Amino acid sequence: MPVTTPIVQFGTSRFLQAHADLFFSEGTPQGAITVVQSSGDPSRAGRLGALADPAGYPVLIRGMQDGKTVDEERRVHSVKRTLSTATDWAELERIVTEEAEAILSNTGDSGYDPKPADAAAAPEQAMSYPAKLFHLLKARHAAGKAPLTIFPMELIPDNGHVLKARILEIAAQQGAGAALAGWLGDCIWANSLVDRIVSAPLDPVGAVAEPYALWAIEAQPGLAAPVDHPSVQVVEKLETIERLKLHILNLGHTAMAAFWQEAGADPDAIVRDLLNGPVGARMSAVMQAEVIPGFAARGMEDQALAYLAETVERFANPFLDHRIADIAQNHPQKVERRIGAFLTWVRGARPGFAAPELDAICASVVPA
Repeated sequence: MPVTTPIVQFGTSRFLQAHADLFFSEGTPQGAITVVQSSGDPSRAGRLGALADPAGYPVLIRGMQDGKTVDEERRVHSVKRTLSTATDWAELERIVTEEAEAILSNTGDSGYDPKPADAAAAPEQAMSYPAKLFHLLKARHAAGKAPLTIFPMELIPDNGHVLKARILEIAAQQGAGAALAGWLGDCIWANSLVDRIVSAPLDPVGAVAEPYALWAIEAQPGLAAPVDHPSVQVVEKLETIERLKLHILNLGHTAMAAFWQEAGADPDAIVRDLLNGPVGARMSAVMQAEVIPGFAARGMEDQALAYLAETVERFANPFLDHRIADIAQNHPQKVERRIGAFLTWVRGARPGFAAPELDAICASVVPA
């Protein structure tokens, strides 16, 4: 008997394999997914075929959690079918029309960028993901089916709002009538933030990932969590989580990169080893003396302390060789977004807030 898949997922990345696909396999109710390759890349055909193996595929969870080393294998059985937009459009249209209840995507940060083919009246492989999604939703609307919930997972602020705006822009360009535009507006477009370090792929499919994982979804009327799982949270606003990630995890990385550059250290140094030396000591000190008090000024001290403890464990992952030189790429831009923006945010609540180390890092990247 054919399997019905209420979840349609665009993207085959190892991140999704070790994140949402694993959550649907472990959570309640267990989800059944059709995974869609939207790039049409024939070199990934082996991965596409292996994803839906009835035996499942492995995810190796390796790292530190609650002070203990974790090294375990889990198997993912949620992927029931795989398709490609390049070769399976008719079947994909049928599934979105007849089976789908929710659509997930992780198509890369540039996945929403318009392409010349987006103006075509009929679906084409050269279209962007939003244009392909528009034509699928258009077909579902024409069949008289109910609106869907859309869960974009790209690392774009307000990703649900951004994707919805792009879809409605395409609808207008395509001359869609008021009925279709209204139906598209009735779909639930969820803003979400995802976080998990997925360090390596397995062959032919599967991944190595850290224990920490988060899929935070911003609440709105009519929205329900797509699965009941400890790593999936529906939150009132994403800003709190975004601030913690940007100004503790990301800021911590950038502060370490600044201290490492100042020390003229080993270009092959990795974060885990730096934690136990002078660079790690300076990072820890600036967190306690400047970052945590900054969050306290915004009424977030408790959340910041808890998140910092998790972050230090993630930095110390004995299975992850995270090169500080990689983190130091685009350093001036990262300093502005992660440290400069933090100081602006804190001083909006407490003018004159003292942060000499963070101010020095910002000053070090200002052009002469």
